[in-house]
Amino acid sequence: MQKLTVLGTGVLGSQIAFQAAYHGKDVVAYDLDAEAVAALPARWDYLRPLYLRDLPDATEDRLEQAVARISASNDLAAALEDADLVIEAVPEVLEIKRDMWAKVGALAPEKTVFATNSSTLMPSDIADATGRPAKFLALHFSNEIWRQNIGEVMGHPGAATESVTAVADFAEEIGMVPVVLKKEQPGYIVNSLLVPFMSAAARLYVRGIADPGVIDSTWRTATGSPFGPFEINDIVGMETPYNLNSRSEDPELREFADILKRDFIDTGRLGRAVGRGFYNYGPDGSIQSS
Repeated sequence: MQKLTVLGTGVLGSQIAFQAAYHGKDVVAYDLDAEAVAALPARWDYLRPLYLRDLPDATEDRLEQAVARISASNDLAAALEDADLVIEAVPEVLEIKRDMWAKVGALAPEKTVFATNSSTLMPSDIADATGRPAKFLALHFSNEIWRQNIGEVMGHPGAATESVTAVADFAEEIGMVPVVLKKEQPGYIVNSLLVPFMSAAARLYVRGIADPGVIDSTWRTATGSPFGPFEINDIVGMETPYNLNSRSEDPELREFADILKRDFIDTGRLGRAVGRGFYNYGPDGSIQSS
C-alpha cells in the first residue's frame, strides 16, 4: 500500500496525510472544499515544527520530502484513480460518511481497500454503502498521531481477513502501533475510555461547577496526566465534540454542543490548531492564556 488517498483535510485528515508522507507514502489529500485544499500549505507549516520538536529523527530535509509527496485535490475521481488505500476523515455524521463512501465505491479502482477514521461509528454502519463491504473497515488515529501513535484497526463481520491484515500492516509502516480489535465496539478502546471522561467534564462546565481551567488543573494535579479534558477538546478541535454531543440524548451534553457552536465554532475558536480554543496558544502550541 504505497498510494494513499485521505478524504477530508481537517485536523485529523491533514495529520494522517502528513504522517503517511513522512514515512514515505505517496499521498493525495482530498477535500470537497477548495478553500480547505488551498489552506493545506499552512497545515504543513503548522505540523513541521511539531515534528522537529517531538521526533528525534525529524529533519528539515525529511519534512520537505514529506511535503513533496503530498498532492491536493478537490476532484474526487482524480484523487482516487490509483489509490491502494483510502482513509476517510470527514465529519462524524453517519449520513455524511455513507454518502461519501457511496461515491468512493463507485469511483475507486477494484484493488483499493477502504478505511474510516470514525471516532464512534461502527464499520458495519457504513460498509454496505461502499458496495465492497469485504474491503471496508476502520482505522482510528488519536490526535497528534506522530506522538499518540496508536492505530486501532476494527473490522466487521463482513470484512475480509486480508483487508484487516493489510490495514494493520500499513499502520505499522507509517509509524503507528497497530491494535487489532477482536470485534466491533463503538469508540474502539481509546474513545470507549475517553468519551465518558470528556462527557463528565462537559457536565461540570454546563452546570457551572467550575471553569475549564480549574477543571483541567484539578485533573492534572490529582492524576499526573499531561492534559485536562478541555485541553483535549482544544487538541481534537471543536467540530468532533460538537458533532458527538449535538446528537446526544442527554440535554446537558446538547447544551454543551450549543456552547461549542455559539462561543467557539462560530467565532473561529476551533482549537489548538488555529491558536484559539478554550485557551490561547503560542506558535509552539503552548498555552498563553485562557
